[in-house]
Amino acid sequence: MEYNRILAINPGSTSTKIAVYENDKNIFLKTLRHPSEIIAKYSNIIDQFDFRKEVIIEELKAADIDITTLKAVVGRGGLLKPVEGGVYEVNKKMMDDLHSGTYGEHASNLGALIAFNIAQTIKGSRAFIADPVVVDELIDVARIAGHPLFERRSIFHALNQKAIGRSHAKTINKKYEECNLIIAHLGGGVSVGAHQNGHVIDVNNALDGEGPFSPERSGTLPAGALAKVCFSGDYTLEQIKKMITGKGGLVAYLETNDAHEVEKAASAGDKKAKLIQDAMAYQIGKSIGEMATVLKGKVDSIILTGGIAHNQDLVAYVRSMVEFIAPMVVYPGEDEMKALADNGLMAISNEIEIKKYK
Repeated sequence: MEYNRILAINPGSTSTKIAVYENDKNIFLKTLRHPSEIIAKYSNIIDQFDFRKEVIIEELKAADIDITTLKAVVGRGGLLKPVEGGVYEVNKKMMDDLHSGTYGEHASNLGALIAFNIAQTIKGSRAFIADPVVVDELIDVARIAGHPLFERRSIFHALNQKAIGRSHAKTINKKYEECNLIIAHLGGGVSVGAHQNGHVIDVNNALDGEGPFSPERSGTLPAGALAKVCFSGDYTLEQIKKMITGKGGLVAYLETNDAHEVEKAASAGDKKAKLIQDAMAYQIGKSIGEMATVLKGKVDSIILTGGIAHNQDLVAYVRSMVEFIAPMVVYPGEDEMKALADNGLMAISNEIEIKKYK
């Protein structure tokens, strides 16, 4: 087997995860924590570029990893224009959009920029991103929201959903592109996607107020009641936005965003915790049923993934609702670093098409 060493970079708001893989084997993994007082020195995300890059380089040197051996550097895709899923080589257009924050500012925007900067110093190395959160493969009819002022948007856990989809397809002796799957990512947000022959043709906007509620997101709220709250004079726009994402879901009902704490409370007999946990499971199951109609009942598998998929009671509740549709399998947790590295390996091994950001 050809020797391929790949660096994966996943910047978060106060941390940066890095991993080095040799082919599909992890040889180094670390989460670099960035103190809030250091982050506060920078007026915007892009200003953190040099600081974050240098920290990564120092950690690799400390681990005796020679960066000149890297065949590829894969960064977490940031807030870009909507794109089809897949692997994209970092180019000038992508970097310009990330630098300008045209489509929004987020720490993940640094992933592609740092990847390119490191790769360009290494002979023969290339920089990529893979399945960013803005992956948009919705069919046209799924974009219609109900009023021309609004359009449904595709923002979801694309990297993990597609990685799990490809992994599961192998277990049923199919290619991902040959499968019809419903994949529910259960984490800080919940996204439920209908995967048809390698494309996510419908999915809830997990970031911005659609679908099941989650540990800190309200999900779909009654539109009329929400409009009244918006014009009540009791809340600012920022407070409403925080109510939808950040202080909704479990936080609003139970004052915690820790789903494991809710699970323990429910198991110990806390009736409110049990009701809210069941309601979250109920909404997840209902959304899976909705996506089954999108796929017209032709579903190979239903997949639950993400951290909350460790909750056996919640999983059992969802299973009781949806297993009549198709077999349900559970892949608890997520491994975004491996997903990034696997995509990089497939790209440099010519196993998948490398796409161009335009």
